[in-house]
Amino acid sequence: MKKLFSLISLVFVCLFSPSIAQQTPIFNGKDLSGWHVDVPEQDDNPNVSPSFIVKDGLLISMGNPQGHLITDDEYENYRITTEYRFPEATGNCGILVHASTPRSLYEMFPKSIEVQMYHENAGDFWCIVENIEVDNMVERRGPKEEWGVTEGKKRRILNLTDGSENTPGLWNRMVIECLNDRVKVWVNGDFVNEGYNCTVSKGQIAVQAEGAKVEFRKLILEPITELSE
Repeated sequence: MKKLFSLISLVFVCLFSPSIAQQTPIFNGKDLSGWHVDVPEQDDNPNVSPSFIVKDGLLISMGNPQGHLITDDEYENYRITTEYRFPEATGNCGILVHASTPRSLYEMFPKSIEVQMYHENAGDFWCIVENIEVDNMVERRGPKEEWGVTEGKKRRILNLTDGSENTPGLWNRMVIECLNDRVKVWVNGDFVNEGYNCTVSKGQIAVQAEGAKVEFRKLILEPITELSE
C-alpha cells in the first residue's frame, strides 16, 4: 500500500507541478525544430556557412555570419532558463525576448528587448524598436534627451552588478522572467536587472549570432503567473 501511495503521489506531482510538468525545452538537443534562421547574408549567398548548428547535444551560435535564430511560436508570461558559455574567445551574444518584426534595426535585429550576454555585461538590456524602463534610468542609460529605440539613440540600459559571470570557458546560467510588462534577469544566481512598462508583452524568442562562438546546453521555457523574488 505504501508503494502504491508513493506512486500515486509521484504521478500527482508530475501532472500538477508547474516546475516539472510545464517545463518545455525549446531546444531539443537534436536539431533546430521549432526555430527558423534569419541571417541577411544568406539572402544573396544561400551557401554561406551556417550561423547556428547542433553538435554533441549543444546549440552552437557560430557568431558569423551575423543574424538570429528565432522561435516559430510566440510566448507570453514565461521564464527562460539557459546555460551557456564562450568556448573560445569571449565576445557578444544575446537572447531577445518579445521579438517580432524582423530586421527592424540596422536591417538585422528584430523588434525586441535584448538581454545581453556580451562578456562582462551579461544582463544589460538593449531596446530594439521597443522600450523598457528601469529604476535610476538616467544613471544607467544616460541623458534622457538621448534615449531612443532606433539607430543612433541610447538603447543600452546597464545591469546592476559586476562580476556575476563565471571565468571564460565555464558555463553560466541565465534566468529571464517576462510577465506582462516586466522583465527580470538573474545570472548565476545574482539578480542583475529588472525592467517595467515594457512596450510589448509577448512575442518570439531569438538567439543571436553576433561575432563570437557561444554554446548553449540548455534552453528551457516554462509559464509563470508571478515574478520570482
